Amino acid sequence: MKNETSSIFSSDTRPLRLTLLVFSGASIMCVASAIDPLRAANRIAGATMFDWKLVSSDGEPPVTTSGLPVAVSGRFDATEKTDVLIAIGGFGTRYETAAPLVSGFRRAAKAARAIGGIEAGTWLLARAGLLEGRAATTHWEDLEDFAAAYPGADVRPDRYVIDGPVFTTGGASPTFDLMLHLIRARLGMAVALDVASVFIYDQARAATDAQPLVSLGRLDGYDPRLAGAIRLMEAHVDRPLTIAAIARRTGVTARTLEKTFARAIGETPGAYYLRLRLNAARRLVLDTAEPMADIAARTGFSSAASFSRAFSAGFGQAPGRMRRG
Repeated sequence: MKNETSSIFSSDTRPLRLTLLVFSGASIMCVASAIDPLRAANRIAGATMFDWKLVSSDGEPPVTTSGLPVAVSGRFDATEKTDVLIAIGGFGTRYETAAPLVSGFRRAAKAARAIGGIEAGTWLLARAGLLEGRAATTHWEDLEDFAAAYPGADVRPDRYVIDGPVFTTGGASPTFDLMLHLIRARLGMAVALDVASVFIYDQARAATDAQPLVSLGRLDGYDPRLAGAIRLMEAHVDRPLTIAAIARRTGVTARTLEKTFARAIGETPGAYYLRLRLNAARRLVLDTAEPMADIAARTGFSSAASFSRAFSAGFGQAPGRMRRG
């Protein structure tokens, strides 16, 4: 990457060229969060401040998780000049290992002023050797596996991370935050506020806020006891706390916690906690090749057998069968 001292996150009214490499399995919200704030900034500024193009690895429209294809201008060309090169990935992007793609991305990144990884796009940056010694993030579902796969990167649970010319985000909402930060840095607070107003968007989180397993939205403000209990649960998926311990740490009685969950969610704290752990397990079953015994341990079950029983009761089929299906 060239011009490390010339950050794209600084005041500059010259047009910024961006190339966004979109992979099938990406979220349509991640794509929209990356380009729609820039589109609005151009309209508000009355000029093309951000000039972007979408490409794919093979030139075909990548299909997002919602089944909607994304129109692209063609195949990714590593020789084409751009200021910013961004990979937008999702399910399956960690397995994008084709040597020509990885080496081409590395070559294009060295000629760009900045590179970015959105959600699972961070995997491609790491595979291209662009995150060695850098701070980075990815979606919270992948954080543990990503950190294990690339120990040379400083993997953080932040919503988004900017380390010199490299930026990474954990998902759609953090990507919107990042793009607002880019707009604010280059064009000023007034333009950024106008862009946020176009989308009726309230940026309530800082970049360094940890990504939650459970997005509570306004519950953080309206019911701190519920929010606190859920945060404790998600922090102890692998070694579950007792409901009494959660209540004690939240500053209420177990009975009060039961009433709070019943009123807000419609189920007991124990049932919610189990569902939280089983959902985490299902993601590992479907999106990784980890042995079932390891998944059981990572989601707080004492044995593979007890995990399989709970999984079957929760989802109507055994974890091995769901993976094969």
